[in-house]
Amino acid sequence: MGWSLIRLWTILVFCFMFLPVAVVVLLSFNASQFGSFPMTGLSFRWFLELAENEAILRAFRTSMILGSLTAIISTTLGVLASLALVRYRVPGSNIISTLLIAPILVPEVVLAVALLLFLNFLNINKSFVLLLLGHVIFTLPFVILVVQARLVGIKREMEEASLSLGANPMQTFFQITLPLLAPAVFAGMLFAFTISFDDITGTLFWKPGGVETVPTQIFAMLRNSISPEINALGTVMIALTVGLPLIGAALARRMASKRGG
Repeated sequence: MGWSLIRLWTILVFCFMFLPVAVVVLLSFNASQFGSFPMTGLSFRWFLELAENEAILRAFRTSMILGSLTAIISTTLGVLASLALVRYRVPGSNIISTLLIAPILVPEVVLAVALLLFLNFLNINKSFVLLLLGHVIFTLPFVILVVQARLVGIKREMEEASLSLGANPMQTFFQITLPLLAPAVFAGMLFAFTISFDDITGTLFWKPGGVETVPTQIFAMLRNSISPEINALGTVMIALTVGLPLIGAALARRMASKRGG
């Protein structure tokens, strides 16, 4: 009886959490321009208008470029940092590891204000590079955690065997270590892209004037009125931010099983 109540309570909590998301998705297919129930019919009208909205398309392109660059830079730095901290004896490695993971522990709004004040102190104006730097700082810890967890499970003897057979460290990394790390690297890259694409708190502080990402564009549209296009855009974002990690996890598991086989 106790476990049944716990299961029922868990189901109710999840329904309460995800019901607003389901309502947004459902209303994005509403034929009426008023987002209310009962729905007057099903239509893809708002998705078609969304595809013709130049401001939203521009924001979507900016988010894709920003997310891709963030994923590439964060993954590269995360792999290098994980290798240094796990495979080599670095003085103060515990302190360095704590500092690298610290952005997860600090509230994002505090991190955003701190970085903005620091750059203002250095007389550095807002720019796309600053926005990219902020996203890299925020997503790097997630990549490091994922890659380190995988790297710890890779036996050092495999790399030592490669070195003993005549391969140099660079060949060992690209032919032995990196293929074994590939699932974690791929997962970390997807995490970084998704977090960057979906971020709004830091982006509002770091973005220069005239540059909008998809979340900030939604925020700007909500200031004027609640347009049905917002529901359609929210549905697209939900599909991306939920679908990409699920696809990435499935691909990473498949890659890991192939390596294991």
